[in-house]
Amino acid sequence: MSELGAGLGWPIELSDGLITLRPLRRRDAKSWNAVRSANAEWLAPWEATHPEGGGRPLTFGAMVRSFDREARAGRMIPLAVQLHDRIVGQVSVSGIVWGSLRSGQIGYWVDRSVAGQGITPTAVAMMVDHCLFGLGMHRLEVNIRPENTASLRVVEKLGFRSEGIRRRYLHIDGAWRDHASFAVTPEDVPGGMLTRWRRSQRVLAAREHEQHTRWSEQT
Repeated sequence: MSELGAGLGWPIELSDGLITLRPLRRRDAKSWNAVRSANAEWLAPWEATHPEGGGRPLTFGAMVRSFDREARAGRMIPLAVQLHDRIVGQVSVSGIVWGSLRSGQIGYWVDRSVAGQGITPTAVAMMVDHCLFGLGMHRLEVNIRPENTASLRVVEKLGFRSEGIRRRYLHIDGAWRDHASFAVTPEDVPGGMLTRWRRSQRVLAAREHEQHTRWSEQT
């Protein structure tokens, strides 16, 4: 294991309530393939593609080995999102650079059947806190196609800072696509992103309860 990999403490596991982030294991092949297959059409518009086309996708076993190798080298933190005992997505930090930059890029996807339940924002907030306050990284960014409204809602809920549009930034779904860029540093979330996200959920729940009470009294 490299010094940087050792610094990541790989393998890691993060938990908050019913949500656990953990490395994929080879025995996860059946459940991971099932959820990816069920969501193939939904995820296709946001999936990275190769400009020259062709090439065979990695087998699940080869993908797990690649993830483990990159994590041990300190270049990536690839984690499955587990709800109860079921894999429902992934959240990863890739392109990690240390030295004077200490930066990385977050990517995520979730099973459509559990979308909109706060699982993705929670998982992303957990990863942000681990990277910024656990590992000492300084900047995390997310790049999202402007058409991907579901993913845009995640960064909006979490309060990522908008940094504009990157033209033809990534090859996605067969073409070079513009991406909206968002970022966060420790100074933006001094108390932690997960704490802020939980607080905003409580405020929203209180408002909804108040509105429901008023509606009940008027009817």
